[in-house]
Amino acid sequence: MKKILFTLFVLSQVLFSQTFTFTAIPDQDETKLKERFSKLAVYLTKELGVDVKFVPVKSYSASVAAFRNNQVQLAWFGGFSGVKARKLVKDSQAIAQGVEDPNFYSYIIAHKSTGINKAEKLSDAVKGKTFTFGSKGSTSGRLMPEYYIRETFNASPNDVFKKVGFSGNHSKTISLVQSGAYELGAVNYKVWDRELKAGNIDTSKVKVIYRTPDYYDYNFTIRSDVDKNYGAGFIKKVQNAILKLEDKEILNAFPRAKFVEAKNSDYDKVYETAKKIGLID
Repeated sequence: MKKILFTLFVLSQVLFSQTFTFTAIPDQDETKLKERFSKLAVYLTKELGVDVKFVPVKSYSASVAAFRNNQVQLAWFGGFSGVKARKLVKDSQAIAQGVEDPNFYSYIIAHKSTGINKAEKLSDAVKGKTFTFGSKGSTSGRLMPEYYIRETFNASPNDVFKKVGFSGNHSKTISLVQSGAYELGAVNYKVWDRELKAGNIDTSKVKVIYRTPDYYDYNFTIRSDVDKNYGAGFIKKVQNAILKLEDKEILNAFPRAKFVEAKNSDYDKVYETAKKIGLID
């Protein structure tokens, strides 16, 4: 009996010393991501009673790969990367999203030299211009803007624009269009608003010319085997910790007013859109 109790004790120590790791799509520059997620790691460590570590990645595809390979158990994904990750890891769940995420949208921005003004629909004036998306795997910086470009012109971006590029993240997209390196770009409205507020955008050089319709975007997705590896009810514990988060410093770093419950079916439209334009099987 003593041996059994000792074994159970050792196993419990191993379990509770296990590090719980999470990552996020690199949708902004590294400094902003580190600020946001290092604070979240401290909060989750306290709430969950296990060591929680943020693992940065270099690309959207790397965040999906880390999740698939169990290098991380939780990830802050965009709608598209979340769909791809959940497709690869059976029974994984979207558990939380920002209160704003069911009504997310993108901007198309333009350099002043284009002379294009804001309108409810993209005009033929954008044709033949240079255009940059964000990351190839971005929902708000590529997938949804591309979908609405195709819907408007009944053609692929490569046929609409003179040159199409991928900046890698939203902050870089703004910088490239503001400098005139690209005439047009697609950007997450949250990043635009944040950079504008911070005084990092010169509106005499770059402006918004189009706003997409709303769609579901960002979410926290957790692996299906977490309860088995960290203890029964751990998924719910993680979800509850995120949903009750009230620290304004952390929330403002996302930026989100608060987090609400999410479910996989919220992102069905994102999945169907990705299939429609050939970005997912």
